[in-house]
Amino acid sequence: MSQPFPIPSPAEWRAEAEKALKGRPVEGLVHLDADHLTTRPLYGRANATAAVFAPRASDADGRPWDLRTQVEGDDPEAANAAVLADLEGGAASVILSGEVLTDSEPLGRALNGVALELAPVALDAGLAGPDAANALAVVAKGSPRAKLMFHMDPLSAFAATGGSPRAIEEHISLAANTAARHAGAYPEASFFLATGRVAHEAGGSAGQELGFAAAAAAASLNAAVDAGLPIERALTGTVLGVSVDAEYFDSLAKVRALRLIWRSISRAFGQEAPARIEARSSRRMLAAKDPWPNLLRLTAAGFAGAVGGADAVVLDGFSRVLGRPDASARRQARNTQLILMEEAHIGRVADPAAGSWYLDHRTRDLAEAGWAEFQRIEREGGIVASLRGGALQQRIAASRDSGKAALSEGGGQMVGVTKFVDADVRSVSVEPSTAQTPGSGGDRCPPLPPLRWAAAFEQETAA
Repeated sequence: MSQPFPIPSPAEWRAEAEKALKGRPVEGLVHLDADHLTTRPLYGRANATAAVFAPRASDADGRPWDLRTQVEGDDPEAANAAVLADLEGGAASVILSGEVLTDSEPLGRALNGVALELAPVALDAGLAGPDAANALAVVAKGSPRAKLMFHMDPLSAFAATGGSPRAIEEHISLAANTAARHAGAYPEASFFLATGRVAHEAGGSAGQELGFAAAAAAASLNAAVDAGLPIERALTGTVLGVSVDAEYFDSLAKVRALRLIWRSISRAFGQEAPARIEARSSRRMLAAKDPWPNLLRLTAAGFAGAVGGADAVVLDGFSRVLGRPDASARRQARNTQLILMEEAHIGRVADPAAGSWYLDHRTRDLAEAGWAEFQRIEREGGIVASLRGGALQQRIAASRDSGKAALSEGGGQMVGVTKFVDADVRSVSVEPSTAQTPGSGGDRCPPLPPLRWAAAFEQETAA
């Protein structure tokens, strides 16, 4: 009995594909990325890999993921108004940065009315992370149920600015000792943020970003053990960071790949701890001349973080390149996630990407590329030695140049920048932004300054 719908043979598939391509070879559809990984035009059982995904470790108040907002503030009262507005408007947690972190008094005013037992508060203080962590610990008043996220991450600040007041090892050690000091009083606190975001924002590949995050995690964990923190507490006290952008397939695969890498790292330390992943929207994908299409890019990034299984998703305001997002831009960032969560119901499926031969294969490829970069960094003496010597920066520079060349040659498009350019751009309002000051003093490395892919095209238009 013949099949009602005969399945074509591989040769027949190829013939049909070449016919559609008008004689061009099928191999021309194979794409090679900055990590020298191939993406094929079609995936099937022959490309399949074993299941690679592990579900999220937790949720936020019954939600599928934690909707986390960013508030940058120098004035405590203004920051407090923004924090309360974001939490009342649908956010579950907040990341604070700015001058309000300098001491417990302004920080306490900025967090007035915030129940730290219900709404987790994270910090973004760069090299001043231990001081900010101490200030937050004072504001929490010793509540053992306070959900504090110190997010100490001296390595990113060192790499981005190219310097630190003291030897970077001292900053890492100080962060570890601060974590050990507060671990007993705050059993639900997390201490370290291990992220490769600085590599991503400088133009690095997915593998380089994942490798940086893995190396940063290893450095923090080793320092925590030296400071007397039990390894199981150091593991649960580490949050992993990853960037997500408009390339949502790669972004969601990157989130899943980071979970795999963490599983290998935690096993190497003798404990298998679940990953806690914070996905932040990329800033290198944002446009300045016409910021409105950034809303599309941020929506894609939020989708990627949610589908990829991040525990928390952080979206920038669409006007972030021009200054601090105002209340309207922050509201749109929140509402983007609320629509994905409550109207698109993305979180109702544990792993929406499961069963996709391409995404499972891509996840495995990115995990292996990230692990290979991590091993390369370790062979160079670890993340600090690699940064000081500039080896990692050189590899990232090569990826950056490759990305710029691909865009300039038409290998990719940016809505509002290279395609569908609006000749009459509406203005946007922003709040004044405080520029990041370069590192100085006791330690140096070649910096990893951030870039924006759109900048070159915007300069050409202005000229």
